[in-house]
Amino acid sequence: MDSEWIQSIVEEVIQQLGRKELAQRPNHIPIAVSARHVHLSEQHLAALFGPSYALKKKSDLSQPNQFAAEETVILSGPKGAIERVRVLGPSRHLTQVEISQTDAFKLGLKPPIRQSGDIKGSSPITVIGPKGSVYLPEGLIIAQAHIHMAPEDAERFQVQDGQYVQVRAETERPVTFEKVLIRVSPSYRLEMHIDTDEANAGFIRSGQVGEIIVEGQRQPVQAAPVVLQEKPVLSTVFEGKLLSQHEVKQMNEEVIRVGKGTIVTPLAKDTARELGKKIQVIDK
Repeated sequence: MDSEWIQSIVEEVIQQLGRKELAQRPNHIPIAVSARHVHLSEQHLAALFGPSYALKKKSDLSQPNQFAAEETVILSGPKGAIERVRVLGPSRHLTQVEISQTDAFKLGLKPPIRQSGDIKGSSPITVIGPKGSVYLPEGLIIAQAHIHMAPEDAERFQVQDGQYVQVRAETERPVTFEKVLIRVSPSYRLEMHIDTDEANAGFIRSGQVGEIIVEGQRQPVQAAPVVLQEKPVLSTVFEGKLLSQHEVKQMNEEVIRVGKGTIVTPLAKDTARELGKKIQVIDK
């Protein structure tokens, strides 16, 4: 078997272990821990890695069309440096570096807490690659805790883009996050993002779930019921031995028929549910 294909299946299983509660808890959302990383513009990608350089995908991220690249860089500040900082793709219009407060202490810098993309007046940073270095007069931030969600999620949770909410995480060290920003886009997948300092403070690991609470209140948001529209059903027969999330996303049909011997990954089942598809076992 292809090693990258096996790795993708393993990652699906890991994600599923953290999301298994979600189906029974409609007012909850998955939480992802975002480690330090860098988004590069095409200009700075060329300066750090060479002209016409293209990032090499290491693995897909939870948000559609986003990926962790094989490439890493060094961050340098007045008091120290941090090596092997992952570059995320694809490239962006502006270069942005996201770190935690602990990282900032090590570098000797004071980055502001900002929404991604809001880098005007933020901290300077030097980024070093294998072919050169770039000094950014601004671009270093600590990312504000936020929730990605699609418009249908926002409708269910009765929130809107730009709104602030609270999120309660019941862990060994329960914690409530204040001023969590809602970000809504058709290209987003439902997930809250926090940095490593926030995760460590609340004993949180990626896959932990949190409960959305309207800011200033202690009652959880009541998600509106999802009404499914009846429509003609299209089906297809999957001939493979293992049905993963990737295959489910690629199929346009609403019913995917599989043989009794076909292995269906847990995340494939969740993805089918999210997309309104049905996986049906048949005799072949």
